[in-house]
Order: sequence, then C-alpha cells, then structure tokens
Amino acid sequence: MHPQRERLHNELHARPSIYFAEPAHVHHYAFLDEAGDCDAMLARIAEATGSTPPPDAVQGIETLDGLTLKWERHTEFLTLTLLVPKPADGELWPAPPPLLATIIEGHEKALISATLVLVESEASWLGKTDAYGFTDPAGSHVGGGDATVWSDFRLAPDGVNRLLMVNRALNDFRLGRMVRRLLEIETYRMMASLSLPLAKELSAELQGYERELGELSDRNAERQQEDSRPLLAALSSLSALLERSGARSRQRFSATEAYARIVFARIEELRESRVGDRPRLGTFILRRFRPTVHYCAAIDRRQTSLAASVARLNDLLRTRAQVEIEEQNSGILHSLNERASSQLKIQKAVEGLSIIVISYYIFSLFKLSLEGLGALGIEIEPHTAAAVLGPLGVVIIGVLAWRIWRVKNH
Repeated sequence: MHPQRERLHNELHARPSIYFAEPAHVHHYAFLDEAGDCDAMLARIAEATGSTPPPDAVQGIETLDGLTLKWERHTEFLTLTLLVPKPADGELWPAPPPLLATIIEGHEKALISATLVLVESEASWLGKTDAYGFTDPAGSHVGGGDATVWSDFRLAPDGVNRLLMVNRALNDFRLGRMVRRLLEIETYRMMASLSLPLAKELSAELQGYERELGELSDRNAERQQEDSRPLLAALSSLSALLERSGARSRQRFSATEAYARIVFARIEELRESRVGDRPRLGTFILRRFRPTVHYCAAIDRRQTSLAASVARLNDLLRTRAQVEIEEQNSGILHSLNERASSQLKIQKAVEGLSIIVISYYIFSLFKLSLEGLGALGIEIEPHTAAAVLGPLGVVIIGVLAWRIWRVKNH
C-alpha cells in the first residue's frame, strides 16, 4: 500500500462542520499565522483540554465545559470556532466566553476576521431586524428557503461582524454546514482583501516604472546613434525593481485569486432567494468584493505586462548592441586585412631589393675575382668570363630566390 494512501483518502473527512440545533451563538475568529501566534494559541488549547494533537494535524474538535471548540489550521491562517448554546434570556450579542478570550488573549494584532452568528428558530426570533441592532441590513432566504440570514456587515464596537440566522427547516447537519459556509465567506473574503493595500501601493510604483520605460523607449527610438550601454544599464535597473515588486506581490495576488474563488463558490452554495425588497447577502458582498478582486488582478496583469515590455525593450537593445559589436569587429577585421596587404606589399618589395642587392654583391665578387686573376698574370677574355660566370651568377641568384619563396610559404 502506498504510504500516503490512508492520509489522502481521509481528506474526504477533513474539516467537518459542527452540527448543532438552535438557539446558539457561533463565535468565529481567524488569525494570520505570524510570529508564532497560531502555535501559541494551539498550545493554550492543548493546555485547556489536556490533549495534544498530532504534529501533522490540521484540525480538531474539542468539548470543554459544555462548549464545542473547533480549530482549523490553514496555509497562512488559523480559525477558531466556538459553539455556545444560547440561554432563553441570554444576551443577543455576547462577548467571547472566558475559554475563547483566554486562548486569543495577546494575539489580537494577528486577528484578520471576527464573526458572531446568532442562530434563532422561526418561533423564537424577535420578528424584525431592528430588534437585533441592524441598520439597513441585507437578507436572503438560503438553503432553498429553509432559513433566512440577515446582516448589515457593520463592525460592532468590539470589531465583530454580526450575522443573524433564522432557522426554518434545516436539520442539525444542514444547519452546521450552512453556518460553516457563511463563516467561510467572511473569512476568505477578508483573506482575499489582504492584497488590496499592496495593490494600491504597487499602483503608484508601477506608474513611475511605466513613465521610466516610456522615456527609455523614446531614447532608443530617437537616438539610434547613442551608445546603448547607458540604456542597457538603466533598463537592467528597472528590470531589477520590477522583479523585486513581482516577488513581493506574486504570492499575495495568487492567494487573492484562490480565496476569491472559494468565496464565489460558497455564495452559490447558499442557494439564495430574495427577502422582500432587501438586497441579497450574496449580491451585497459581490458588488463590493468583486471590485477588490478585479483591481488586484488588474494590478497583477499590469505588472506582468510591464515586465514583458521591459524584457522586449531589453532584447531590442541587446540586439542593437550586438549589431554594433559586429560592425566594430567587421571594421577591425577590415583594418587588419588592409594592414596585412600593406605588409605583404612591403615584404615583396624587400624581397626584390634583397635579390638585387645579393646580385650586386655576387657580380662584385666575380669582378674582384677576375681582377685578382689578372694581377696574378692569368688573363681571361671578357666574353669567356661572361659565358662562364653569367650562368653561374644566374643559378646562384635563382637558388636564393627559391629559398626566399620556400621560407615565405612554409
């Protein structure tokens, strides 16, 4: 059996919902996994429950003092969900119970999403949203009309977003899954929105990069005779800045796209229908959330397009530099060829002069020899001397010329 078979198969049962009946409060908190916050909170949970989860566990459900606590560890955040049965005369929007308050104490800076869902039955709810403190809320029938959800999506003084669910015909299992969908919409919506400040910051940076790229493009087009090295240096610097901004934002924008898809899917799974003239929850969220997602996607595309434009201009400049180098090399080779031709001409002239000089010395030697023989009383007729010494001189000069030619060609 493959060593991962059991683990992969059990993914079907990963991250189950909490099943419960109304009335109840569901406290849900999401924390970014920064500076060890998640490990610290899981350690407090283990201390409170007296059980330590396996090192590779990504979720757990604990029961303590009649309360159900579920934790889930995700790639970059941790969620805590606490189910608290609502007493008949209990507060509508209570503060977190001491158990949850103790776990999250000191980690408020890592809190990215906080949601409180009040689940009421159709018979017990107060009949109008004003009684729950909502101002101009959005509402939807969900689950094919088996429940109604209300919220004005305004944060309470304690920073919590409040949702009211009036259950009409959902059983415990469907109720738990429906509440889970609502909580996931809120959590993933906030996680997806994390890239919005970064996108706004990058927008200003990209505007400067685009202006600089335009100037470099103009210089390249208008000053073809300009040395390409300063342009290449400026373009390399711009490319490095773009690569740094891309490395800083690529993962965040990819996460936004993934989280947004989950939000859109969970809204579809609500199976909403309109409640009177109130806007539906999904419509309310999408009208305000989609622009954020589209803006981040547009900045990501703008950044990618700008990097591609820089790469194309860089290729053009490198091609231009290569052509300039080839032209310089061609000029150098032409100069070398001319120099070699001049040297060859000089060498031929020197060879000719050498043969003339050698011939002069040979005939001078012959003359001196004949004069020496005359002084010794040996008279040689001029035509006889010419007949003997002429061919001999020609042979000697020919041998010397042949030797020069052989040395030159070898």
